[in-house]
This record gives sequence, C-alpha cells and structure tokens, in this order.
Amino acid sequence: QVQLVEFGGRLVQAGGSLRLSCAASKGTLRKKIVSWFRQAPGKEREFVSGISWTGELDDYATSVQGRFTISRDNVKSTVDLQMNSLNSEDTAVYYCAAAEEISTWSDQNHYAYWGQGTKVTVSS
Repeated sequence: QVQLVEFGGRLVQAGGSLRLSCAASKGTLRKKIVSWFRQAPGKEREFVSGISWTGELDDYATSVQGRFTISRDNVKSTVDLQMNSLNSEDTAVYYCAAAEEISTWSDQNHYAYWGQGTKVTVSS
C-alpha cells in the first residue's frame, strides 16, 4: 500500500513561481510512474504532468507546457513540480498520483495511489 502526500501549495501572485513536492508517507515510489493532476473549482480533475520511474520519459498538458517542469529524486523518493509564470487558470487543488504502469498519461484509471491534494491559489 502506498500513501502519497503533497507539499507546497499556497497563495501566490500571478507571474510568480511555486514548487510542489510529492512523497510517499507510506510505501515507496520505487518503480512507479508519478503524475500530477489538478482540479479547479467547478471543473473536472485534469492531467498536468507525469514522469517515468527513470525520469527519461515525461509528459505535459498543453496548458502548462513550457511553464511547468516535473522532476524526481529517486534517492529522496520525491517528485517535484516546478511551476513558473503562474496565472489565475492555474488555481486548483493539485494531486500527485502513482501507477505501476500506464498506457496513457492522462488516464486517471491507471493510477492506483493518490494524495489528498495541495491547494494552489494564484491571485491576479
């Protein structure tokens, strides 16, 4: 059983940056694909970014391409999401999720493990 916890969400001004972290409070991220999803108020949860176990493969939603960077440290067993040039549309609860294997990054059904989420609010 894997339990995930996210850190780093807070209020930030538009144009600013924020770094989110995901760690396993129970179990391990070893050999797991980890992705970030987000859910804005009144909207469905959507894929943001994902990274393979080795870090060789990653993917981004079009809306964050070029502004967000995902990375992982397999020694510390953490996955980070560096978010730059934030705007009001990035306001959401951000969740990290882990999967043993996937065929599509954005298919939430692949991800067996989810964190409780961390709230990011971007003020304009």
